Amino acid sequence: MAVKVEQIEKNKVGLEIVVPAEEFSLAVNRAAKKIAGEINIPGFRKGKAPRHIIERYVGKEYLQNEAVDPVLGPAYAQAVDESGIWPVSRPEVELIQVEEGKDFIFKAVVEVKPEVELGEYTGLNVEKKSPDISEQQIDDELKRRQDMHAKLIQVDDGEIIDKDIATIDFEGFIDGVPFPGGKGENHELTIGSGTFIPGFEEQLKGARKDQEVNVNVRFPDEYHSKDLAGKDALFKVKINGIKRKELVPLDDEFAKDVSEFETLAELREDIKKKMISAAEIRLNNEFRSEIVKKAVDNASVEIPEGMIQSRIDSMIADLRSNLSYQGVSLEQYYEYINSNEQQLRENYRPQAVEGVKTELVLEAIAKKEGITVSDEDVEKEMVKLSEQYGRKAEELKQALAARGELEWFKIGIVSDRTIDMLVENNNLKKKEPEEETENTDTGKNE
Repeated sequence: MAVKVEQIEKNKVGLEIVVPAEEFSLAVNRAAKKIAGEINIPGFRKGKAPRHIIERYVGKEYLQNEAVDPVLGPAYAQAVDESGIWPVSRPEVELIQVEEGKDFIFKAVVEVKPEVELGEYTGLNVEKKSPDISEQQIDDELKRRQDMHAKLIQVDDGEIIDKDIATIDFEGFIDGVPFPGGKGENHELTIGSGTFIPGFEEQLKGARKDQEVNVNVRFPDEYHSKDLAGKDALFKVKINGIKRKELVPLDDEFAKDVSEFETLAELREDIKKKMISAAEIRLNNEFRSEIVKKAVDNASVEIPEGMIQSRIDSMIADLRSNLSYQGVSLEQYYEYINSNEQQLRENYRPQAVEGVKTELVLEAIAKKEGITVSDEDVEKEMVKLSEQYGRKAEELKQALAARGELEWFKIGIVSDRTIDMLVENNNLKKKEPEEETENTDTGKNE
């Protein structure tokens, strides 16, 4: 097989691929045998009709066209391997010569991985922030735990106030007509939670148990249901019950009840330590991300459109998968957010471009710095992963291999090591150019 490579644009190449006539003839014969087993020809059992009868029955051109795909795919893959290119999009194929007895010739135009022009990526001097936990933050966490462990008491003789939990029956009407999904029974609604339409919860304040209330609201213009968006509605509400939280005092007894500590002071100190630890992890991740972003911003690369669209495809596929776990289809999601796939693709585009560029830049830095991963490194990372998920390392490795994700796992390790290198060299001082000094050497021996 012969391959001729032509540079069409900066990140696009054309491959002219020539498959020998003998190989194409064999493919035509295989196509004839396949067709013979699929069609009924009078006078012959299935699969027994000779080649010339098949050709006469379906036509020579049809037979040759049936031989194209089985030859084209493997030939293109071999051409990619031999030429050393890295395709990042599906090829646009043009058939040049399809005739039995002659070489099969076709051209494949494909986008390839672009070259990255690296800028500064060491000595970036990105500042790493230190965690700063205030007493107010600790107080807020204690109040959250106090609220979480509050006792619920029934309010039989009293008005609904903010933060009460009202058990209600309700039915919604637009222009006097009930609308689908607007009815509920014994629904528990926390007043002030903002879970219902704006204005709904506020109008329940002051109501008492067994009281009936008319609530007038207007659905938001951007409401997920187009039939209800922007419309005025009346809800007839009956208060079935009221529950109120009774907070326990924040003291040593509270600390004993909700934790392993004996005093409130010890609980406060533990909360502070955990907050600092969580903040350190968050700030370290932000620090690493900022270093990577700066290195990426300093680099230049023209990203082929095929890579961007492929990344957007992956993002939409992930969204579809996540929605399916919630029993929601992508089409239902579009309706809910009042959008469509085209708009979603446009919204995803900046994120896709940034993600692809980041990967390309990190890959280029790793290549320049000689950062690689060995089989032993992979095994070590598999062991760490197995401890995290409670599965055997070999099982995880086989699972990744079965999904075709083992190579991505290796790329992830290289990427992490590359970021580690950027962090280590973040404060590297740049060498100043040495000043030229006057040459006083006369070249004579003293």
